[in-house]
Parts: sequence; structure tokens; C-alpha cells
Amino acid sequence: MPQFDPQSGLVAAIIQDSNTLRVLMLGYMNAEALTKTQREGIVTFWSRSKKRLWTKGETSGNTLHVVSIEEDCDQDALLIKVIPQGPTCHTGTDTCWGEANSSSNLAFLTELERTIQNRIQAPTEGSYVAKLLSKGTAKIAQKVGEEAVETVIEAIKKDTPKLNEEAADLLFHLLLLLNTHQSCLTDVLKVLKGRAK
Repeated sequence: MPQFDPQSGLVAAIIQDSNTLRVLMLGYMNAEALTKTQREGIVTFWSRSKKRLWTKGETSGNTLHVVSIEEDCDQDALLIKVIPQGPTCHTGTDTCWGEANSSSNLAFLTELERTIQNRIQAPTEGSYVAKLLSKGTAKIAQKVGEEAVETVIEAIKKDTPKLNEEAADLLFHLLLLLNTHQSCLTDVLKVLKGRAK
């Protein structure tokens, strides 16, 4: 349980889109609001102005469906990842800062890498990742090499759809290889940024 403020009985709840990683809004929860959110899977706040529980979207229909709830390091704030149904702000904008909440490819890569990390930590029997993990680093590295060669072949053949497919396979296997070495896409991007002039 988070550390609710001893005077107000509230804790800050940062709401983030699980897919785009865009921060949508900030609200406050008391223990009852948090329990209701966990139980129903739809975000409920404590309204400081109305002095009552308030489920986001109870009048507009623009609900926030919970994906995960995490406490920060001091246990005095929550990060709630959601799938929003419609605009989040009462003004009709996607976020309370007036930003568009559009999908980003980088956000998808982050989610893909998180899925790979979860599969490494808890392999699902019979899954493709579990199969590769059981064969060890050499097999995963071999797959990266195979996919790189196939990507080059399709580029030389000028078959763009096939090139995209092989590049997707290459990227997936490269992310898997990196993460089996306690590395990740962020570490590679740091290297690229360091090389930028």
C-alpha cells in the first residue's frame, strides 16, 4: 500500500497511457478509491472539490481501464498505466496538458522489449522465446546473423515488403539477444547519441 498523506489521506496518482506512454493526467486517491480501482479495473479518484469518490468517465463515458499500478520509490505516488476510452481531460483534449495522445513507434518498441524481458524472466513453456532461450546464446546470436543475411538479400532483390518482414525479424532477435546480456535498446541508443556530432 502507498503512504497516504497523513493530513489529507490522499496519494497522487499519475495516469499514463500504457501504449503511447503519454502522461494523461494527475489525480488523487484515498484508500477507498485505490481499492475500488484495483477491484473494478477502472480508475476511480477522490474528488477534492466534490468530497466524494469519482470514477473517471462516470458522466462522459471516457473511462480509464487499468493495465498496471505501481508505487514510486518513496511509496508516496502511484503510476497507473491505462488504456483510455476517449479524451482524458474534461476540456475534451487527449491529455490535461492539451497534447495529442497519438501512438508512437518508439513506444511500441518499448512495449515489445518489455514483453521480451518478461518472457526471459518467466519463460512460457512452448513459446518461441523459451525455445531459443533453452538453446543458449549461440543459437540466439545465430538467428540474428541469419536474419541479417536475409535482410541484405531482400534489399539487394529490391523486394521492399520482404525487406520489411526480414528487418522486423532481425530487430526482434537483436532485442532478444541484447536482453539476454542485461542490455537493452536504451543502451544502444546511448551509444548512437554519443557518436552524434
